Amino acid sequence: MARDRFKPEFDPDCGDAPLTSAKQDIVIGRWQGLRELLRTTGPAWLARGHRMRLLAQACASTSTAESWLAAEPHSGDALVLRAATETARAFNLAIAAGRGVPIDLNRVDGAVMACLQAAEAYVDDPTPWISLIAVARLYPTGVRRQELGRWWDELHARDPYSVEGHLQVLHYYSARWHGTHGVMYDFARDAAGVAPPGCALPVLVQFARVEEYRYILEGAKGQQGSLTGVSQHWNHDGAVSDVRRTWQRWITGRSDAPVEPGEVHQLNHLTHAACHAGVPDITASLFRLLGRRATRTPWSYTGDPEKQITRWHNNPKHRA
Repeated sequence: MARDRFKPEFDPDCGDAPLTSAKQDIVIGRWQGLRELLRTTGPAWLARGHRMRLLAQACASTSTAESWLAAEPHSGDALVLRAATETARAFNLAIAAGRGVPIDLNRVDGAVMACLQAAEAYVDDPTPWISLIAVARLYPTGVRRQELGRWWDELHARDPYSVEGHLQVLHYYSARWHGTHGVMYDFARDAAGVAPPGCALPVLVQFARVEEYRYILEGAKGQQGSLTGVSQHWNHDGAVSDVRRTWQRWITGRSDAPVEPGEVHQLNHLTHAACHAGVPDITASLFRLLGRRATRTPWSYTGDPEKQITRWHNNPKHRA
């Protein structure tokens, strides 16, 4: 029998069918499906964070979050969603304005206040603290070190191995925002070093490599030839060692449980890195884990996502 033709599936919800169903309520202005989804998710922080981020992105252009909060003003879930939605709106405005255009600080301040209110309403939830660290990037000079440290301590006390929380700090410390490549990599490697076996935090190093590459791309716009010298960005000895180290610490120590939707983006980052690093043994195993599940980033930074994933997957050396 002929082998099925491989085609990656770019589901924005990463296979989370209950989330996809709840998002349909947003289109028609209903909030009851969101309430039920978050109620049943409970304190499963990986799933909750994944769902909250994507619900917030969907709510950002609607008034659904506000309608829910008006109906249930003391709901912790509604307040956390409103905070995440305000954070998404602040980023959407900043992106639409373009880099170098003054940011609406009233909008940023409003997102911060919404996050603090949500954190007070749902004391155990790490999500408002993740949103706070994310929105801190939008201040022109960042926030005071003591303030960022306090927010980080609050997050760490609730979910010490939150990949999303660590990612927001990593982005904050990147050269594109308020730090340097060195500080960013140091943070990623420190976090990876203390992660228990099977924890996804080592993949922060691959996120850092993508972040550095994005910075190089942005600086190269309109400057012909300025990308010379980065041909080894993905496959120099250090990059290859980083891929193998992440594989060893995260994947080989991971349980045999099915891949959760909140892990799909992280696995795509490691798979992308493994493909470009030239380690087919690792790549094949990662493709087996992922199946057809794919995310457009980070593949979109190095070409057409579907063509790249299909080509790497179908390479006999990487055949899953």
